[in-house]
Amino acid sequence: MLKVGDKVKGKVVVIADYGAFIEVAEGVEGLIHVSEMSWSQHLRSAQEFLKVGDEVEAVVLTLDREERKMSLGVKQLTPDPWNMIIDKYAKGSKHTGTVRNFTNFGVFVELEEGVDGLVHISDLSWSKKIKHPSEFCKVGDKMDVTVLEIDGENRRLSLGHKQLEDNPWDVFETVFTIDSVHSGTITSINDKGATVNLTYGVEGFCPSRHLNKADGTTAKVEDVMDFKVIEFSKESKRIVVSHARLHEEVKEEVRKVEKATKAAESDEAKKAVKKVKDSQEKTTLGDISALSDLKDKMDGKK
Repeated sequence: MLKVGDKVKGKVVVIADYGAFIEVAEGVEGLIHVSEMSWSQHLRSAQEFLKVGDEVEAVVLTLDREERKMSLGVKQLTPDPWNMIIDKYAKGSKHTGTVRNFTNFGVFVELEEGVDGLVHISDLSWSKKIKHPSEFCKVGDKMDVTVLEIDGENRRLSLGHKQLEDNPWDVFETVFTIDSVHSGTITSINDKGATVNLTYGVEGFCPSRHLNKADGTTAKVEDVMDFKVIEFSKESKRIVVSHARLHEEVKEEVRKVEKATKAAESDEAKKAVKKVKDSQEKTTLGDISALSDLKDKMDGKK
């Protein structure tokens, strides 16, 4: 007589997305729910595992003789991979997995049947600004990853892809210093500003008001121009540049030179006037001194 925990063999007679019905004896069937087919937590269709006519070995999970219902499991015949997760997938270890599906915030990568982890969208690339993971990879792709965090209790792995390489922003920080000038190509423009492709494949952002050219026109897509770095953030991977700042600063320098020239000319004029006055004052004082000496001589004769 069957009891919970027994191993049984049977044939798949009916299959649906949610599971497969197995005939284990004449008139006796049990259901293997799709969640009991694999240790994987991803919802998948039963058709991915079985088809009608397949011979299956399973374990009796529940048995209700009155209702004539029996639930079976297949995954219970293999060890739960999460029991060895810390040893096999230690923090910092590197692995190759398969991209299973996307969310708006990341990619689920399966390392083995029943073990998968999330690569957050921010951990896909150091330099590319990715709006959705589908821009970076597709389902079925192989992806190299490293384990960032392990949450065995909740059966979760945090994985990273960009961490397999050194952070290039450490280098960019020394190249795109504030006020440095670089050649760039405008690749797109929106209401807020333009995306500029700089050296090393790095993207910079140029606000709309900084797109003005010296002749008064506005830069457009595919224009190749010089840009000055006015903001750099390694943490947010953001470089803000300006083209207008270049010719504005040239005009400012010209204005300063003109102002300095006028000031210098004014100073020269003041010095000339002072020299004339000093000369006049010295002459007057000399005259007064001579008159004083003459007066003293005359008084002496008397």
